[in-house]
Amino acid sequence: MTGTQGNQTAQGPKHKRNVTRRKVVVAGGAAVAAVGVGGTIAATANAGQTKKGASPTASSTSSATCYKLTSETTEGPYYIDADKLRQDITEDREGIPLTLRLKVIDNETCKPLRNAAVDIWHCDALGLYSGYEDLSTGGGGGGGTPPSGTPTDVPSGTPTGSPPEGGGGGGGGHQEPTDDKRYLRGTWRTDRQGFVTFKTVFPGWYRGRCVHIHTKVHVSGTWTDAGYEGGNTCHTGQFFFDEESVLASAEVEPYSTSTTERTTLSEDTIYDQSGTTGGLLKLKYKKNGIAKGVLGTITMGVDPDATQEGTGDAVQPGASATGSNSASAAAS
Repeated sequence: MTGTQGNQTAQGPKHKRNVTRRKVVVAGGAAVAAVGVGGTIAATANAGQTKKGASPTASSTSSATCYKLTSETTEGPYYIDADKLRQDITEDREGIPLTLRLKVIDNETCKPLRNAAVDIWHCDALGLYSGYEDLSTGGGGGGGTPPSGTPTDVPSGTPTGSPPEGGGGGGGGHQEPTDDKRYLRGTWRTDRQGFVTFKTVFPGWYRGRCVHIHTKVHVSGTWTDAGYEGGNTCHTGQFFFDEESVLASAEVEPYSTSTTERTTLSEDTIYDQSGTTGGLLKLKYKKNGIAKGVLGTITMGVDPDATQEGTGDAVQPGASATGSNSASAAAS
């Protein structure tokens, strides 16, 4: 059945409670069809977005704005430009199978954007990011003994620079990779209807962020034997998961072994609480059977003429950040 889109107050153990806290390998093949989870599922991807004065239709070519522009967010510090051209990004990661069915449209004309390059990347079931395992918070809980006594050498004056980054989803500048792992990262092109499908696992969580997936959309570039070159990044965003689905995932290994305190959807500082417009996925899975797999769908309304690198800080305005701005790809 379907996880709800509302924000629910979590109950239960620590990891379930309301607690704060592209180098290309062409691994091709034709675009895969959306996979029905627990049976045949019609994977519509309008995900609740609405046309002004009417319901959205696939044939709509009105010049009026028929879809809301999908929210822009920070790319976070753990983006790796054009790392791998592939649709199955799972590699050896354990977790609940997730089929992500995305559609990209021009939000002004409602026309699908074909041959756009879509990146996605996210942490694994225990909160680790490939390429940055040493920097990721992870899901193994805190460690060590808290300090005691009166602190000394207390800093004075006004703090400067960017705030510290809590694990890959918030603000802060781009970080260079610290390892060669590249699981749960991939780039693929949209088809004639603007669809692209990825296979991955349901993400876990880490301190300070709700469960999420990062994405970028690149247009006006060129697909070559080496990958995708040139163009502009017209969207940088994140996808989010409703609380019901996250709580259900927390009952399944390896998510259930996490001791990391979790931030809920309503507490997250990146999600703007605007539902689908803000990146909230429409999820389908069998009730009491989420371990068998989840289908997530959404339509992203973008401005193909815009440049949205997402390298600024969407949470703390004014903080400087430097990111990977290129949408080009090179052989690795």
